[in-house]
Amino acid sequence: MRIALRLAHKAAVCGEVPVGAVVVKDGRIIGQGHNRVETRQDALQHAELIAIRQASRRLKHWRLEGCELYVTLEPCAMCAGAIVWSRIQRVIFAAEDPKAGACGSLLTVAGHPKLNHRPEILSGVLAETSRQELQAFFKQLRSDQKERKRIQA
Repeated sequence: MRIALRLAHKAAVCGEVPVGAVVVKDGRIIGQGHNRVETRQDALQHAELIAIRQASRRLKHWRLEGCELYVTLEPCAMCAGAIVWSRIQRVIFAAEDPKAGACGSLLTVAGHPKLNHRPEILSGVLAETSRQELQAFFKQLRSDQKERKRIQA
Protein backbone atom coordinates (compact mmCIF):
# COMPACT_ATOMS: atom_id res chain seq x y z
CA MET A 1 0.00 0.00 0.00
CA ARG A 2 2.89 2.35 0.68
CA ILE A 3 3.96 2.09 -2.96
CA ALA A 4 0.40 2.88 -4.05
CA LEU A 5 0.47 5.92 -1.74
CA ARG A 6 3.71 7.10 -3.36
CA LEU A 7 2.05 6.76 -6.75
CA ALA A 8 -0.94 8.73 -5.46
CA HIS A 9 1.38 11.52 -4.37
CA LYS A 10 2.99 11.49 -7.81
CA ALA A 11 -0.49 11.90 -9.33
CA ALA A 12 -1.19 14.90 -7.09
CA VAL A 13 2.07 16.54 -8.14
CA CYS A 14 0.92 16.13 -11.77
CA GLY A 15 -2.42 17.79 -10.95
CA GLU A 16 -4.34 14.52 -10.90
CA VAL A 17 -6.68 13.24 -8.20
CA PRO A 18 -4.20 11.41 -5.94
CA VAL A 19 -4.98 7.75 -6.50
CA GLY A 20 -2.33 5.07 -6.90
CA ALA A 21 -2.70 1.35 -7.58
CA VAL A 22 -0.41 -1.68 -7.55
CA VAL A 23 -1.10 -5.24 -8.75
CA VAL A 24 0.87 -7.92 -6.90
CA LYS A 25 1.31 -11.61 -7.72
CA ASP A 26 3.36 -13.97 -5.57
CA GLY A 27 4.73 -11.02 -3.62
CA ARG A 28 6.00 -9.19 -6.73
CA ILE A 29 4.63 -6.03 -8.31
CA ILE A 30 3.49 -6.78 -11.84
CA GLY A 31 1.50 -3.63 -12.53
CA GLN A 32 1.24 -0.13 -11.16
CA GLY A 33 -0.28 3.19 -12.05
CA HIS A 34 -1.62 6.49 -10.89
CA ASN A 35 -4.46 8.62 -12.21
CA ARG A 36 -3.75 10.28 -15.57
CA VAL A 37 -7.26 11.42 -16.51
CA GLU A 38 -6.40 15.12 -16.72
CA THR A 39 -2.94 14.64 -18.20
CA ARG A 40 -4.19 12.44 -21.03
CA GLN A 41 -7.73 13.86 -21.20
CA ASP A 42 -9.06 10.30 -21.06
CA ALA A 43 -11.71 9.17 -18.58
CA LEU A 44 -10.31 5.63 -18.72
CA GLN A 45 -6.94 6.59 -17.25
CA HIS A 46 -7.76 5.58 -13.67
CA ALA A 47 -4.91 4.19 -11.58
CA GLU A 48 -6.55 0.77 -11.28
CA LEU A 49 -7.08 0.37 -15.03
CA ILE A 50 -3.50 1.37 -15.78
CA ALA A 51 -2.17 -1.12 -13.21
CA ILE A 52 -4.47 -3.92 -14.44
CA ARG A 53 -3.49 -3.30 -18.07
CA GLN A 54 0.21 -3.38 -17.18
CA ALA A 55 -0.20 -6.59 -15.14
CA SER A 56 -2.07 -8.28 -18.00
CA ARG A 57 0.67 -7.36 -20.44
CA ARG A 58 3.34 -8.62 -18.07
CA LEU A 59 1.52 -11.96 -17.57
CA LYS A 60 0.45 -12.08 -21.23
CA HIS A 61 -3.06 -12.95 -20.07
CA TRP A 62 -6.20 -11.03 -19.21
CA ARG A 63 -7.02 -13.29 -16.26
CA LEU A 64 -5.23 -12.01 -13.19
CA GLU A 65 -6.08 -14.97 -10.99
CA GLY A 66 -4.05 -15.09 -7.81
CA CYS A 67 -3.35 -11.36 -7.99
CA GLU A 68 -4.03 -8.67 -5.43
CA LEU A 69 -4.81 -5.04 -6.18
CA TYR A 70 -3.72 -2.39 -3.68
CA VAL A 71 -5.36 0.99 -4.27
CA THR A 72 -5.44 4.18 -2.23
CA LEU A 73 -9.14 4.94 -2.84
CA GLU A 74 -12.10 2.60 -3.12
CA PRO A 75 -12.55 1.73 -6.81
CA CYS A 76 -15.39 3.30 -8.80
CA ALA A 77 -17.95 1.26 -10.75
CA MET A 78 -15.81 1.26 -13.91
CA CYS A 79 -12.72 0.04 -12.08
CA ALA A 80 -14.70 -2.44 -9.97
CA GLY A 81 -16.07 -3.92 -13.20
CA ALA A 82 -12.54 -4.29 -14.56
CA ILE A 83 -11.48 -5.93 -11.30
CA VAL A 84 -14.29 -8.48 -11.60
CA TRP A 85 -13.68 -9.22 -15.28
CA SER A 86 -9.92 -9.55 -14.83
CA ARG A 87 -10.51 -12.08 -12.02
CA ILE A 88 -8.37 -10.29 -9.44
CA GLN A 89 -8.46 -12.40 -6.29
CA ARG A 90 -8.31 -9.67 -3.67
CA VAL A 91 -8.72 -5.89 -3.49
CA ILE A 92 -7.12 -3.97 -0.65
CA PHE A 93 -7.99 -0.30 -0.55
CA ALA A 94 -7.21 2.53 1.82
CA ALA A 95 -9.95 5.18 1.95
CA GLU A 96 -13.62 4.57 1.31
CA ASP A 97 -15.32 6.69 -1.34
CA PRO A 98 -18.90 7.39 -0.23
CA LYS A 99 -19.61 9.37 -3.44
CA ALA A 100 -18.40 6.87 -6.05
CA GLY A 101 -17.08 3.73 -4.32
CA ALA A 102 -18.23 0.47 -5.87
CA CYS A 103 -16.70 -2.00 -3.39
CA GLY A 104 -19.30 -1.51 -0.69
CA SER A 105 -19.58 2.20 0.11
CA LEU A 106 -22.02 3.53 -2.49
CA LEU A 107 -22.43 0.43 -4.66
CA THR A 108 -21.28 -3.15 -4.59
CA VAL A 109 -20.00 -4.09 -8.02
CA ALA A 110 -16.88 -5.96 -6.91
CA GLY A 111 -18.32 -8.59 -4.62
CA HIS A 112 -21.88 -8.54 -5.97
CA PRO A 113 -23.43 -11.95 -5.21
CA LYS A 114 -24.89 -12.39 -8.72
CA LEU A 115 -21.57 -12.02 -10.51
CA ASN A 116 -19.53 -15.09 -11.40
CA HIS A 117 -16.38 -13.69 -9.78
CA ARG A 118 -16.27 -11.97 -6.41
CA PRO A 119 -12.90 -10.74 -5.20
CA GLU A 120 -12.19 -10.58 -1.52
CA ILE A 121 -12.38 -6.96 -0.34
CA LEU A 122 -10.31 -5.47 2.48
CA SER A 123 -10.67 -1.78 3.29
CA GLY A 124 -9.08 0.73 5.62
CA VAL A 125 -5.39 -0.13 5.12
CA LEU A 126 -3.51 3.16 5.69
CA ALA A 127 -6.82 4.94 5.17
CA GLU A 128 -5.90 8.06 7.13
CA THR A 129 -2.75 8.65 5.09
CA SER A 130 -4.72 8.35 1.86
CA ARG A 131 -7.55 10.52 3.17
CA GLN A 132 -5.08 13.26 4.14
CA GLU A 133 -3.53 13.25 0.67
CA LEU A 134 -6.96 13.49 -0.96
CA GLN A 135 -8.13 16.26 1.37
CA ALA A 136 -4.96 18.30 0.84
CA PHE A 137 -5.32 17.93 -2.94
CA PHE A 138 -8.94 19.08 -3.02
CA LYS A 139 -8.28 21.91 -0.56
CA GLN A 140 -5.51 23.19 -2.84
CA LEU A 141 -7.72 22.74 -5.91
CA ARG A 142 -10.51 24.82 -4.33
CA SER A 143 -8.00 27.48 -3.30
CA ASP A 144 -6.58 27.65 -6.83
CA GLN A 145 -10.07 27.94 -8.33
CA LYS A 146 -10.97 30.72 -5.91
CA GLU A 147 -7.76 32.57 -6.80
CA ARG A 148 -8.45 32.26 -10.55
CA LYS A 149 -11.95 33.68 -10.05
CA ARG A 150 -10.53 36.54 -7.99
CA ILE A 151 -8.00 37.39 -10.72
CA GLN A 152 -10.67 37.24 -13.46
CA ALA A 153 -13.00 39.56 -11.57
